[in-house]
Amino acid sequence: MNGGDLIGEVLVRQGVRFLFTLCGGHISPILVGAKQRGIRVVDTRHEVDAVFAADASFRLTGVPGVAAVTAGPGVTNTITAIKNAQLAQSAVVLLGGSAATLLKGKGALQDIDQMALIQPHVKWARSATTVRALVPLLEEAFEVSRSGVPGPVFLECPIDLLYDEALIRDWYGAASKGGGLAGAGLRLYLKRHADKLFAGIDRVRPAEPRPVPPPAPEKGDVRDAVAKLRKAKKPLLVLGSQTVLDAPHVATLAAAIEAIGAPVFLAGGARGLLGQGHRLQMRHKRKEALREADLVVLCGLPADFRLDYGRQINRKGFLVSVNRSDDDLRLNRRPDLPVHADPGLFLRELAAALGEVGDRWQDWREGLRTRDLEREREIARQAEPQSELVNPLHLCREIDRLLAPDSVLVADGGDFVATASYVVSPRAPLSWLDPGVFGTLGVGGGFALGARLCRPQADVWLLWGDGSAAYSLAEFDTYARHGIPVLAVVGNDAGWTQIAREQVEILKDDVGVVLARTDYHKVAEGYGGRGLLLAKDADVRSVLEEALAIARAGQPVLVNAHLAKTEFRKGSISM
Repeated sequence: MNGGDLIGEVLVRQGVRFLFTLCGGHISPILVGAKQRGIRVVDTRHEVDAVFAADASFRLTGVPGVAAVTAGPGVTNTITAIKNAQLAQSAVVLLGGSAATLLKGKGALQDIDQMALIQPHVKWARSATTVRALVPLLEEAFEVSRSGVPGPVFLECPIDLLYDEALIRDWYGAASKGGGLAGAGLRLYLKRHADKLFAGIDRVRPAEPRPVPPPAPEKGDVRDAVAKLRKAKKPLLVLGSQTVLDAPHVATLAAAIEAIGAPVFLAGGARGLLGQGHRLQMRHKRKEALREADLVVLCGLPADFRLDYGRQINRKGFLVSVNRSDDDLRLNRRPDLPVHADPGLFLRELAAALGEVGDRWQDWREGLRTRDLEREREIARQAEPQSELVNPLHLCREIDRLLAPDSVLVADGGDFVATASYVVSPRAPLSWLDPGVFGTLGVGGGFALGARLCRPQADVWLLWGDGSAAYSLAEFDTYARHGIPVLAVVGNDAGWTQIAREQVEILKDDVGVVLARTDYHKVAEGYGGRGLLLAKDADVRSVLEEALAIARAGQPVLVNAHLAKTEFRKGSISM
């Protein structure tokens, strides 16, 4: 087997089903080796989307997502997605091609110092120097990506480690033609180098992956949390994306939260954990609830800008913070009880130790629920038609009405997508994908690709702002070529509206924030999908139903929704 075959063998052993890529001569043997072993190779139109797709694959399955990209520009094009995965704590394995081992630093095609570029943004980075090293290094990469705080890893694979041994020796032989002592010396040097490259490859075979259990909490921490919870009159759970990193156990986690019985706010990837309309889940007025709570259990979410750097949490209350990251535990606000562990496992153990609690927090919960319902009624009033164009609140309410129980929502945008987060309710655990704390625009095309492959029977709704759509609209070509029926809705308000709200009011200038009402639906058709124009509020339901029927028939489809201006999110930017 060549190096590409060996990598394919490791991917199979690790449970990888999809390899995301954009082709390049440096990595061709990896693609062929993976395909020949039953792994579906999905080629994107931009390397960044290959990594975003791998990121989504991990979030939905718990198996590290894998992307392979060519040397130089192929690697540099992934940096935004790799940094997003690092901050979102997603296990992604990036395989990068590189110049031959003998040609590094000698002006070879696309040869740059990739390690220096990528090391600050990954947990682990190595460059293989022999063919036999590819297997143990890649196995180590998978293990590191999943352990502790999950994150991206990088393995550099020089081109002369990937192709067949006979071919590489021919290349070296051709490079050493010439007479005299110099030619003979060069031939000897290249032969010895090739011998070193290929030594021992007949003895190396991939091993079964070792289990990487989530970090468990100390028993004393669980006991202390139970004691505080039993005394609390107004407890509150706030769950972030890290809470659902242990994807295979999300159903057990949901049952644990139900058993605890305290009201809960879900953020990021934890959205949908309790399904739609659960009695414990609150969606609105989180800031007010945090200021009133006498016990806050903050799980998998640091006290960063999303919580006003901890200032939203009642200073007189007791703060339990649970996080896999020791740094995030104490960021900006020192907890009364720091728990360095997996938040999902902590909650499961907390529920088991707490035992029967009855309905002791009913009054507190009903007070929060009353505020929630008042906000829902206010949103319903604001969703009424306001002009000939589409009211974004009405559009989001109709999307919510059409969601099937197993739907997956991909959020990629500013103002429109943030509006949707108030209105659209994920129906199940692991059914909401957003970029995470980095706030990266452009995740949508890759995320939707990964989601639809991992959930082939589910409706995948891609909610795009018109600004963010342009980053990955070309992936409609990928959807069409690979038969991936994503349903995209572009909230087209002809501007970078989230930025414009503050910029125009404060600086009195709209420079750089104005877009056109571009025919995104026609662009999607040009790439092989279907496109629908939605320009009137009265047509929202019929157009969305048509789009859903097209997607369920197996075609990717884009709805270009011309949005009216609203003041729904005025003053909502937080940094």
